[in-house]
This record gives sequence, C-alpha cells and structure tokens, in this order.
Amino acid sequence: MSVEIEVVREASDEVVAAFARLLPQLSGTAVSLDRDAVTRMVACDANTVLVARVQGEIVGTLTLVMFPVPSGLRARIEDVVVDGDVRGHGVGAALTEEALRLAERASARTVDLTSRPSRQAANRLYERLGFQARESRVYRFVVDDR
Repeated sequence: MSVEIEVVREASDEVVAAFARLLPQLSGTAVSLDRDAVTRMVACDANTVLVARVQGEIVGTLTLVMFPVPSGLRARIEDVVVDGDVRGHGVGAALTEEALRLAERASARTVDLTSRPSRQAANRLYERLGFQARESRVYRFVVDDR
C-alpha cells in the first residue's frame, strides 16, 4: 500500500470532510470541526497538520505542534488518527516519521506524544519508531467554558 503524506495548507471541503470522518475514530467526545475551526488549526504558526493519502483518499491525520520554551524548541505529536479500514498498513508510521523529520529539520530538542495504554498497536508503533516511555505523570486541567 502506497502512502503519501502532505502538509495541509488550507481548509478545503475534502480536509473538513476527512476530519469529520476521522475524529470520531479518535475520540467519542471530540467535537466536529467546521471549516472555521480547521482554518484556525491550519493557520496556527505552531501547528503543522499532516494528512496521509492512500489512492488519493485522506485516510489519516496528525498534528505536529512546535513551540519555543526557555530550554529550547520542543515538539508534540497530537491527535494521530488512522481510518480503521487501513490500520496496520503503515499509515500511522508514515505520518509519525514525517512529523519526526519535520521536527528534526526545525531543530526541535525533543518530540513528545501521549497514547492511552489501551491503544496497544499504536504504542508498539511508537516504541518501534524510537519513542521511549517516560517516568512522568500527565496532569490535565479542564477549562470549563460555562
């Protein structure tokens, strides 16, 4: 299976539709993104939104976030999702490898990501690509937008 990775430059109908189809596969609580939300995400200087195509169809996405902090340029991989029909065929690896290449080219010191323990196949992929589990806790504060 040939996988092509590209950087999203605009919120086309195709990209908006792909997020509508893929995000529910990532999270049951993810809010559907309209064109304005995709435009904001793509236009954000910190974000590089990647899509994976197989036979011309978008089948996966990943967002690489890079940000300077006092200790250097850091990067995070967020919201990796691959369509269930093509999982296990190298799409996630191709997306992640391209994100790592872009982070290295930008001179990021580290690239972090989080993955639920239940996502066993994804965790094996990340370890195979060289990610190491850290002795750390992830804390989250949910901002209530009442």
